[in-house]
Parts: sequence; C-alpha cells; structure tokens
Amino acid sequence: MSLQWYPGHMTKARRELAALMPSQDVVLEVVDARLPASSANPLVTELRRDKPCIKILTRSDLADPEATQAWLQHFRSQPNIRAFESSTDRPQETRQRISELTRGLALHRGPTKHVRALIAGVPNVGKSTLINILMNRTIAAVGNKPAVTKKQQHVVLKDGTTLTDTPGLMWPKIADERGAFRLAFAGSIPDTAIDYLTIAMFGAQYVLEHYAHLVVARYKLAGTPATPEALLTELGRRRGALRPGGIVDLHKAAEIFVHEFRAGSIGRITLELPPNAQDNQPAAP
Repeated sequence: MSLQWYPGHMTKARRELAALMPSQDVVLEVVDARLPASSANPLVTELRRDKPCIKILTRSDLADPEATQAWLQHFRSQPNIRAFESSTDRPQETRQRISELTRGLALHRGPTKHVRALIAGVPNVGKSTLINILMNRTIAAVGNKPAVTKKQQHVVLKDGTTLTDTPGLMWPKIADERGAFRLAFAGSIPDTAIDYLTIAMFGAQYVLEHYAHLVVARYKLAGTPATPEALLTELGRRRGALRPGGIVDLHKAAEIFVHEFRAGSIGRITLELPPNAQDNQPAAP
C-alpha cells in the first residue's frame, strides 16, 4: 500500500519557502520526537543547504525518553545543527532554549540586530503549539488535523527575533514506505487518506516487537498477542468494538488503537531509532 497526500496549497507553500529561505538566519525545524527521521522534510534540508538549523523534537512527553536522547545525540553530531526536546509542560525552558540557540547560531547578525528565524515542519507536528509557547499567548491556530496553517505568519518574539511560520509542508512523493506509515500512524497524514486497519496493523506489529509490555499493561492482557491481528482482536473485545453476533469489528478496534497511540495512552513509544542504533523495523503491510 502506498500513502501519498499533497494538497494544492503545498505547491505554493514550497515556492514561498524557497523564496524566503535566503533571507533567514536560522531554520527551526520541528519534528515529532516519536519519529524524528520520518517527520523531517527532505525539502527543508534541500532548501536550507548550509544554513544553521535547530531541530526541535516536539511531543517528547509521548516518546521513549531513551530513544529521544539517542536522537538528540545523533542530531548534535551533525555540523551546523543544534537540537533539543520540547514539551508543553516546560514552556519557559523552551522559550529560553530557542532564544539562546537562535542567537548563538546567528552571531553574524551582531548584538544590535534581531535574528530572522524560519519555522518549518510537516503537517500536524506541533509548529503552531510551539509558536504559542514562544509567544506565551495564543497566536497560531492549533488543531489535531493536518494542514491547519495554510499561509505564512510573522511574529516577533520577546527577545526581538522575527519568526516566520510556514504552512505544514509535505513532499510530493514519499519514497520511504515505512516512513509514510509512521507519519500516518502519528497523524501527519489525514485520516481521510489512510486505511485505519492497515495503519493499525503496521503500528501494532512495531509495538509488539518493541513495546509489548506496554500493550499488555494497557489492555490488561494475560500475555503478549502473537500477531497484530490478535492484539486488535483482544482490544476490540475489551472495548466493545463488536458487530452483531459478538464478532470483533477490527476496523473499530484499529481506530481505537491508532487514537490511543496518538494520545500517548498506551505509553511512551518511539517508532524509529537513529541510524547508528540497532532497530529492526517491521516491514510495511
């Protein structure tokens, strides 16, 4: 199964991003801490070239903390890149880190000139929430559906940094199928463009291989299910996702599983590890 989603407004957004990039001092790239590689847009990397970049791992409170540390170490080992984890329960820390890092990466601006920073990321990765944290008030619309932001927004932070928010931008063709499934599982691809059962089977396979203890505890199972279908079946029985005759409705069970992963109800889960870490990823269905 191939997942592709590229609304028309994203073509315009890509052109605007390319035109804006040369005037910026620093790029703030927002990625989901649960899938830092899959949620990193290769178009942003292509367009920024050698421009300094701060990788901001949002939703770190939903991710495996050990995996997050591995990703931070990986990003920090790359030239001209800084990285830190961000969550909504530490807003002051986020504001301080952004201010320090942007100024540190834009020393050429001098002490009297304000830094120009561009914030970019794939849809539904937490950019608008981050902007509201940085401004310490609601500026950007926040939603749990992709493509809430559809045009550029400019704000000035307390330290004088001019921050330009760009629409969530996907790339036209996602070559990595497993990456596309991770994006869909996490919510960066609209539910109207995915099949819940297929996505849930992919996610269940990964979770059973890497975080089986979490699903056993969450759904009060007697043991680890042998297959993704067995997990969804047990979940469906316990949550009343039944058709007439008591048959489990796997599609309803799949929706429950996907939404509970996205909300962090199952536990702190990371869907991929850095290239230098051992991680046997499951094959896409």
